[in-house]
Amino acid sequence: MGSLRSHVAAPTAKRLFVFGGVGLLVVAIVLLAYFGTEIRANERKASKGPAAIPVSIAMVVQEVVPLRLLAIGNVEAYATVSVKARVDGQIVEVGFKEGDEVPRGRVLFKIDPRPYEAALRQAQANFLRDTAQKNQARSQENRYQELLAKNFVSKEAYAQIRTNADTAEAVAQGSRAALDNATLNLEYCTIRSPIDGYPGKIQIQLGNLVKANDTLPLVVINQVHPIYVNFSVPEQQLRAVRGYMSSGPLAVEALAPGSDQPAASGTLVFVDNAVDPSTGTIKLRAQFQNGENALWPGQFVNVRIKLYDQKDALVVPSRSVQTGPNGQYVFVVKPDMTTELRMVTVERTEGDRAIIGSGLERGERVVTQGQLRLGAGAKVEVKS
Repeated sequence: MGSLRSHVAAPTAKRLFVFGGVGLLVVAIVLLAYFGTEIRANERKASKGPAAIPVSIAMVVQEVVPLRLLAIGNVEAYATVSVKARVDGQIVEVGFKEGDEVPRGRVLFKIDPRPYEAALRQAQANFLRDTAQKNQARSQENRYQELLAKNFVSKEAYAQIRTNADTAEAVAQGSRAALDNATLNLEYCTIRSPIDGYPGKIQIQLGNLVKANDTLPLVVINQVHPIYVNFSVPEQQLRAVRGYMSSGPLAVEALAPGSDQPAASGTLVFVDNAVDPSTGTIKLRAQFQNGENALWPGQFVNVRIKLYDQKDALVVPSRSVQTGPNGQYVFVVKPDMTTELRMVTVERTEGDRAIIGSGLERGERVVTQGQLRLGAGAKVEVKS
C-alpha cells in the first residue's frame, strides 16, 4: 500500500509544478503587456505635449473708414398745420380718410354754404345799387361842371353836387368791399389742405357746428416729404462739425432702433447759434427726402454724422479686443501657431469694427473667439 501511494503522489506533484509554472508565465506576460502599453502611452503623451486650443482668427486689414459722430435724434415734420374753420357753420362733408396722404389743395371739409351764398347775393345787389347811384352822381357832377363854366349855377351848388358824387363813390367802394368779403366767406366754407402731408385724427366730426378760429383744430396735417431729424452732439465736437461743414454738406444717416431696413440718408442743414449750458451740447438738424417714409414724426432714431474718411486705417473685429488691468490687448497668432499677448490702442469703434491706433501691423492675425483659455505662448489651432 505504501508503495502504491508513492507512485500516485509523484505524478500529481509533477502536474502541479507544471501548472504552476504555466500560470506564472501567463501572469508575467500579462503584466509585461500592460506595463508596456502604459509606457508607450506615456511616451506618446510626453512627445505630443499640451493639446492645441481651438480659436477663431481674423486678419488685421487696412482700409478707408469714415469718421462718424453718433447721437440719438428725434424726427420732426417738415411742416405742421392745424386746420381750423374761418367761418361759423355746420360741417356737411369730409373729403379725406384719416391717415391717408392728401395733396395740397385737396378738399378736407365743407361747411354749410347756404347762409354765405345768401349773404353773397345780398352783397352783389347792394353793390349794383350803389354803383348805379355812384354813376348817377358822377353824371350829375359833370352836368353841373358844364353849367358852372357858363355861370348858370353857383360854386356852392356845384360843390354840393360834387360832394354827393364823392359820397356815392365811397358808398360804392364800401359795397365792393362787402361783396369781396362775402365772396371770401363763401370760399372759406370749403376747407382745403394747405400742404402735401398726412392728416391725423379728425377732432370735430361730420355734422358738428364749428366756430371761426376755434381753439380745437379740425385736424392736424404733417408734411413728411422732406422731413427733419433733430439731435445734439457734445460741445467739444462743435469746432470739428463747423470746420468740415464749411467745406461742403455733411452726410447724415438715421435709422430706427431694431430696424432691418437700410439707414435713411440726408444732409446737415442747421447748427444752433448757442450751446445749451445745462447739458453742454449743441443742437443740430438734418434734412431727409424720406421718399419711402422710413422716418415718421415723433420717432426716435440713431443718428450718424459723417465728418470725413480716414484712409489706411488698421481695422480688426471689435470682439478681438480685450480689456485687462493694464489696458486693452489682443492675442496675436504667430506663424508657429502660438499666441502673443499684445497691448493695443483703440482710437474708436465703428459698428463691429475697432480702429487700432498702435500695437498691430497690417496682415497680422488676431484671435476673435476663444480668448478665455489663452495665455502668452499658448498653442492654438484654427477652427473652421
